[in-house]
Amino acid sequence: MPQTNPFHSLVPRKLSDSELARSIRLNIEAELDAINLYAAHLEATDNEEAKAILRHVMDEEREHAALFWQLIARLDPDQAKHDREAPKKYQLIVTGASHEAVEAAGEGGGEGGVEPELPRQLTVGGFRR
Repeated sequence: MPQTNPFHSLVPRKLSDSELARSIRLNIEAELDAINLYAAHLEATDNEEAKAILRHVMDEEREHAALFWQLIARLDPDQAKHDREAPKKYQLIVTGASHEAVEAAGEGGGEGGVEPELPRQLTVGGFRR
């Protein structure tokens, strides 16, 4: 018996892309819940046969979540924009950039289209200069 009513988001018409994106987000939530459930089962057993099956199925759920995320990016332009900005913002955050630099790191760079500068890192090559 499913925990979630699979028909709770049905409407008597075709869904808009925005509505479909909302429904796909619920699918992603279900995939992540399944991944966490299988991970807990993996940690709770020493049965290697069961672990092999659980790992395989868990990996399938990861693939499903990734595919759904790609679909969200196509259905929701605002989400797609954040997806494009995220790698640059991530790099800035983990290298200690200011909050302002992180927030300015949108599509097309920071203020006036200028890319925010990453904090300087000490590297072996940096000593040559």
